[in-house]
Amino acid sequence: MVEEIRSSPVPYRTALIVGAGSGISASVTRALSRAGVKVAVASRNADRLAPLSDETSALAFAADATDPAAVNRLFEQTEAAIGVPEIVLYNASGRVRGPIVDLDAELVRRAIEVSSWGAFLVVQQAARRLIPRGQGAILLTGATASVKGFAHSSAFAVGKFGLRGLAQSAARELAPQGIHVAHFVIDGAVRSATRPDPAERPDSTLDPDAIAQTYLDVLRQPRSAWSWEIELRPWVENF
Repeated sequence: MVEEIRSSPVPYRTALIVGAGSGISASVTRALSRAGVKVAVASRNADRLAPLSDETSALAFAADATDPAAVNRLFEQTEAAIGVPEIVLYNASGRVRGPIVDLDAELVRRAIEVSSWGAFLVVQQAARRLIPRGQGAILLTGATASVKGFAHSSAFAVGKFGLRGLAQSAARELAPQGIHVAHFVIDGAVRSATRPDPAERPDSTLDPDAIAQTYLDVLRQPRSAWSWEIELRPWVENF
């Protein structure tokens, strides 16, 4: 039965990924495109999405996720281009590191806005469109900081704790209306061209393509057994 679910089609036809880049969001874009889903991707700088757009035929839009008018406009543009996005993934986050006493308050405010305020705006716009349809999925990318605050990472923890709280609340509110809300705790470093696995520690970082596979597996879950939160970590990660 598990293999049947994993091999089944993704039950949605359109997607919007906010906070798109070259890591997890790019892998999810590729996976959704291969599954026949029409994808729109968005970031503050749409030009940097050109290679991904060329590779996958995803439509690229520019939007500041912390600006309510810009988020509303992004959803309108997406809807006009590919239809109502039935899958909405929020992948943006803000990070400022340093001792609490030394942090620039304005930079901290901006980081928190990106991690949680922007997520609220995107979830709100998604819910307004999905509730009348009675189906859809809203996915939120979290981090270790969603559940554990580290020294010199207070701003990131505030933003990611807020994101997790939003996900939990939205899941309880929206699931009975047919909308699957899921939060993903990415507990470890994500592999990239500039951060490969050390030769002596294979698979010690999270493969973004493997993360994307889990996102799609969650999208395929029967509604009788929905997950609201999934933790992902390499096999050697401490927790």
